[in-house]
Amino acid sequence: MSKTDDNLHEAFAGESQANRRYLFFADKAEGEGLKQAARLFRAAAEAETVHANNHFNAMDGIGSTTDNLSAGVIGEHLEFTRMYPVFIGKATEEGNERAQKTFEWANAVEEIHYNLFQEMLKTVKGKQPLKDEPYFVCPVCGNTVAGKAPDKCPICGAPGNKFKKIE
Repeated sequence: MSKTDDNLHEAFAGESQANRRYLFFADKAEGEGLKQAARLFRAAAEAETVHANNHFNAMDGIGSTTDNLSAGVIGEHLEFTRMYPVFIGKATEEGNERAQKTFEWANAVEEIHYNLFQEMLKTVKGKQPLKDEPYFVCPVCGNTVAGKAPDKCPICGAPGNKFKKIE
């Protein structure tokens, strides 16, 4: 990989992280009644998304839907089998219970994402009709379910009526 390729990957990661960070900052500002500061954070977040998209396109990061689903399968599998178990172990060793909990929640959800991507990939490759159903995402742990929200999140215990519907 060339230095420019390395730089594109680093820039994509940085811009992507800035986008999320600014959206979290916007929520905080909004909660403090600072509407204009929240707008500024959201505007900057949108600009960071443009930058990240441009870098990702320059890396040829988007393929066919089948390629993208395969990438999702690979990425999610790596996270729940290799990345998060190590993170959980280190947080446990260091006694950082807050980090341990977030890593455990993410680990459980990444396996769910892996299975959802696997199922969708099989359906798309088989040229089978796709279900027309919403997904629901737990606002606490990120648990993702198709069809309808559970009464209570099986991962973190959040009430099902708090899940965000994704159409």
